[in-house]
Amino acid sequence: MPTLPTGLTWHFEIKVDGHRMIVRRTEDGVICCSRTGRTVTSHWMDLTVPAMVLPPGTVLEGAAVIWNDGRVDFGAVQARASSSLDRARALADRLPASYMAFDVLAHPGDALAARPYTELRTVLVDVLADVGPRSSRSSPPRTGLSPSSGKRPSSPRA
Repeated sequence: MPTLPTGLTWHFEIKVDGHRMIVRRTEDGVICCSRTGRTVTSHWMDLTVPAMVLPPGTVLEGAAVIWNDGRVDFGAVQARASSSLDRARALADRLPASYMAFDVLAHPGDALAARPYTELRTVLVDVLADVGPRSSRSSPPRTGLSPSSGKRPSSPRA
């Protein structure tokens, strides 16, 4: 069985099967965009309410996930992302989404581009401290924003 590298220069994060998304807090609200740049806010409105407590100018990268019976349900994520607006709202009522943030791309007053991963991780956790429930393997959140748990390689940001 292969082993993961150890030491102070290595960090790992769990990978979640979700809808990759940028969440941008503007002065007026929250905008969710897919990784292709398409605005998908209307399909993921349940993520905008907890994101409203973020400071305007904050931009997060992560994945919208849907928990079902204690597990991430990628089929439910796909169904929501590809559905009509009315169906997306009905699906959100039945199985609300959570947002697993793994990077902070912008934060008001912070020059983030040159900061190392460990500092960016601290900013991300601090930004999300008052937003909503954190996830855990034993009790995933029903809805909200949370930093992804675990670690990832401390290589330059892509």
